[in-house]
Amino acid sequence: MERPGAGEIHSNECENVSKKEKMSEEFEADTMDRLVDLPFATIDIKDDCRITDEPQINLKRSKENEQSKSDQIKKNKKQKDYQPNYFLSIPITKKEITRGIKILQNAIIQQDQRLAKAMVGDGSFHITLLVMQLFNEDEVNLGIDALLELKPFIEEILQGKHLILPFQGIGNFGNQVGFVKLAEGDHINPLLEIAEIAKRTFQEKGILAGESRGFKPHLTFMKLSKAPWLRKNGVKKIDPELYEKFISHRFGEETLYRIDLCSMLKKKQSNGYYHCESSIVIGKKPIGIQDLINEALHQERMGLKSKVKQIKELLLKPETQDKIRKELFEGRFISNSNQANDVDFGMTLT
Repeated sequence: MERPGAGEIHSNECENVSKKEKMSEEFEADTMDRLVDLPFATIDIKDDCRITDEPQINLKRSKENEQSKSDQIKKNKKQKDYQPNYFLSIPITKKEITRGIKILQNAIIQQDQRLAKAMVGDGSFHITLLVMQLFNEDEVNLGIDALLELKPFIEEILQGKHLILPFQGIGNFGNQVGFVKLAEGDHINPLLEIAEIAKRTFQEKGILAGESRGFKPHLTFMKLSKAPWLRKNGVKKIDPELYEKFISHRFGEETLYRIDLCSMLKKKQSNGYYHCESSIVIGKKPIGIQDLINEALHQERMGLKSKVKQIKELLLKPETQDKIRKELFEGRFISNSNQANDVDFGMTLT
């Protein structure tokens, strides 16, 4: 039996290697396609996944790079772990604005009924001033302190003037989120200053706050993420033609008079607005009697809530609980002792 020539063996090996390389390339391409479809995927996915075109041959350099890679992984992990769950909200209360947005939403729904579940409720309309991550009650209290410290800075920026926020036109983020635009004007710079000082104030408290992208004030009226099943039903983007009649529509003006620290995750209030931990009032709102009553009730509720929280924290302290137990048991012991003395005293008299 003849042994195959060396050349023939080399040819088969090359063919097998070629097939393996082709399969590896196809697998890598398929993996990349899947990663790009994930939420928040970026053009840097290839680098983050450590998929490189050049093999790491130099073992000495690998040791030198090990620490820098470890630091980068920790940095990436910290960024990925940053999931905001609280935010500073400027509530939208003007009926003219909410009424105009409801007309806009209904016009869109009439064209595509499936988008009804993607609409934001009118009680939730707001401008997000700052997002942050608060892990526990202690950090929530830090956030409340930061909000209270923010008030004099804002009043210094405004110098006693009202900040009027006019809304006009429609915009979107990647055709996934639809929002009413804040019109251009002299009100933009003060609002940007307030957003910046808010970010700095919260970060100085050690709170993870802010976003990588710049602050862009907007009033969200719909977002596809509210109804994930829409994607499965073929609705992957918001068609701009659905709101083209409102591109230049004037929705009205809101006066900045209150900023709330709200939770993204806690149950919303009965009126549809977010769970509010605390608020600050900026200047005086040009409003009617009912609005004044509502504001007074709101402040009263926030004050009571703060007192209840303080009482709860006090009762949870070990020293407080020990004192309560001590007083209860000592009181009971003294009472029993007095009863015994009374009996002895009576017996002595007889």
